[in-house]
Amino acid sequence: MNASTEPKLRHDWTTAEVVQLFERPFNDLLFQAATVHRAYFDPNEVQVSTLLSIKTGACPEDCKYCPQSGHYNTGLEKEKLMEVQKVIDQAKAAKAAGASRFCMGAAYRSPTEKDFPAILEMVRSVKDLGLETCMTLGMLEGEQAAKLADAGLDYYNHNLDTSPEYYGEIITTRTYGDRLETLQNVRDAGMKICSGGILGMGEGVEDRAGLFIQLANMNPHPESVPVNMLVKVEGTPFAENEDLDPIDFIRAIAVARIMMPTSHVRLSAGREEMSEEMQAMAFFAGANSIFYGEKLLTTANPEANRDRELFTKLGINPENRTFDADTQVEVFDPATCPKRNNHKFYDATL
Repeated sequence: MNASTEPKLRHDWTTAEVVQLFERPFNDLLFQAATVHRAYFDPNEVQVSTLLSIKTGACPEDCKYCPQSGHYNTGLEKEKLMEVQKVIDQAKAAKAAGASRFCMGAAYRSPTEKDFPAILEMVRSVKDLGLETCMTLGMLEGEQAAKLADAGLDYYNHNLDTSPEYYGEIITTRTYGDRLETLQNVRDAGMKICSGGILGMGEGVEDRAGLFIQLANMNPHPESVPVNMLVKVEGTPFAENEDLDPIDFIRAIAVARIMMPTSHVRLSAGREEMSEEMQAMAFFAGANSIFYGEKLLTTANPEANRDRELFTKLGINPENRTFDADTQVEVFDPATCPKRNNHKFYDATL
C-alpha cells in the first residue's frame, strides 16, 4: 500500500462516528481493521511482553475490578516492593523466553519517596539487559516522570479504564482528570504512553466509544493500547458481572485498530478465558501485542508454551525488538522485520 492510500491518522473522532464503527456488519468491520493493520504492521508479527508484579496488594484505590484494592477481601497477600536483584533475575528469564519488553507493576496510588530510588535502579538494570522497559506505578508527578525517563524507562502504563461518563461507576478515589494529568506528565517527560481500558464492567457501546475517543484524540496516539477483558475475581464488586460476548470484544479490538493505526493494540487481561479461535480472530482484527507468561500481576495468563503452540499454528512470529546496550537505540533485524525497516510510517510506533 503506497503513501497516498495510507489510512489517515486522526485526532478528531466523534461519538456518533465511533458508535457507527461498532455497529458495522462484523465482517466489514474486520476487513477494514485488517486492511489498516497491514498498512502499518507485519500482520504475522506480535510484540511479546512479560509483566511482573513488583509490589502486590493493599492499594488504597477502590477500583471495583481490582483484586489488589485494599477495599476488598480477595485473599491476596500484601507484599512489599521486590528486591532489585530479584527483578533483574525475572527480566533475564523473560528475555530468554522470548520477551522483548519487560513491564513492572506496583500497587501504589502513587510511588513513595522511600521506594523510588529502588524503582529507578530496576529501570536502569532491566534496560541494561537490552529489553524495552515499562512500568505502572499509579499517578505520577512531573518530577517523578522526568526521573523515570532519565533512568531509561521507555513506556509508562496508566489505563483510562472506560469513558469519562462511566468512570464514576468504577472508581471514586481518583478522578478521570487525575489519570489524564499523569499521562500528560509521562508525555512531557518524553516517554511513550501505554494506556487502554477494560471491557465487561457493565459499560455500554457509547462508553467503549468514549474510551477509544479519549485515547485516539490524543496527539500523538498512545504507542501501546491494552484492551482488557474483565477478569472476575471473587471479593471484588464485579465478581458476578455477566460474561462479555466474544464478538463484542473482537469488535472493540477492530475499532481500536482503525482509530489508532500506528499503535500496538495489546490483547491483555482475560486471555486465559479466550479460546484459540477468539485469539486468532483478535490478531486478524489488529491485535499485535500480548503478555507472555503465567500471570498478569495477580491473575492467570496462558502458559508460555501454549502461546508458542498457538503462534506456530497461526504462522505468527514474536516481533524482533532488540537494543544496543551502549546507545539504547533500537536495532531491527531486516530478515524478520522487513515492514518496519522499509515502511516510512512505522517510525511513529517506536
